[in-house]
Amino acid sequence: MLRVSGPSLSRLTEAAVGAGRGLQSQAPSPQLSRWISRRTCGALFQCRAFISRCVITALRPEFTDTLAIKHGRHPILERISGQRSVSNNSYISEGSNFIIVTGPNMSGKSTYLKQVALCQIMAQIGSFVPAEYASFRIAHQIFTRIGVDDDFETNSSTFMVEMKEISYIIHNVSDRSLIIIDELGRGTSAEEGVGICHSVCEFLLNFRAFTLFATHFLELCQLETLYPNVENLHMEVQHTRSAESGAENVVYTYLLSRGCSEERNYGLKAAEMTALPLSIIQEAKEIASSVNQQLWARQHSDPETLRQRAVYGLATRLLQTARNSRLDPDSLRIYLKGLRRRYEAELQVAEATVSMDTEE
Repeated sequence: MLRVSGPSLSRLTEAAVGAGRGLQSQAPSPQLSRWISRRTCGALFQCRAFISRCVITALRPEFTDTLAIKHGRHPILERISGQRSVSNNSYISEGSNFIIVTGPNMSGKSTYLKQVALCQIMAQIGSFVPAEYASFRIAHQIFTRIGVDDDFETNSSTFMVEMKEISYIIHNVSDRSLIIIDELGRGTSAEEGVGICHSVCEFLLNFRAFTLFATHFLELCQLETLYPNVENLHMEVQHTRSAESGAENVVYTYLLSRGCSEERNYGLKAAEMTALPLSIIQEAKEIASSVNQQLWARQHSDPETLRQRAVYGLATRLLQTARNSRLDPDSLRIYLKGLRRRYEAELQVAEATVSMDTEE
């Protein structure tokens, strides 16, 4: 996945995502309502016309109660770059409706979030979607919190802009919303940022809205042990070492994988790519290592929570199968056996956790 930027790409991306935000019915006057409708329709038609020239291979999406994309690709980058971009799978359902995405800087988190939002908009305006398979749940609203800009006109700092945007989402969210949050709480201290992110996540978890939340606060990954409908994903990176200088290099794969990112101090690795003096980088590593030792204690998931998570996951998958399955009897039998094996494996993990706690 190439990271392409430019005025035209930025305008079209903001037009597409902004059009989704414009689908609100709370207009203070008929004149403003007509103006918003014209602006929204214009942005959507412009986006559709541009995307129709950009997408190389696409298919007709389905509409179900699940957002499922197999080998989805960014609808604009692929055409601009002239190469087939790295594809990723997406799966969001009522049983797993809150996705936390972690990973190093420049690993592709923002591109992936925008990709999902654009594919949702393309499907709902009648376009084909760049993927091998795609199904979407109709979204009544698409909320986004993306970017790190201040607002000079309203005398709002970067952090205040973030708070205004997240406040709008909280006051208007519904069970049928699609929420895209690309970083939150960066304009204040780390402790306050983690606190704000955690409380916002717990508020949104009260709804069945489909949420994608990208963050550098790895502490939020602990929500997966508390809520069965939270899932951790991360962008993979690979490390190589130069044979000549012995310097460690980071290779970005742009592939999305299960689990929380295990990368540490990746901001410092990005800083090493700049002209900062080596002495500053080295001292920063030592301080960061000392702080991490104080903050990161060994934590085990509660065995009872793991059992409840296994039961909840099995129940939601069975319910989804009953609603949407088109499998023949033999294929359905194989699928159900797979669900049983997965459920038994999750119970074994819970039992192993009990044994570890007993030994300690």
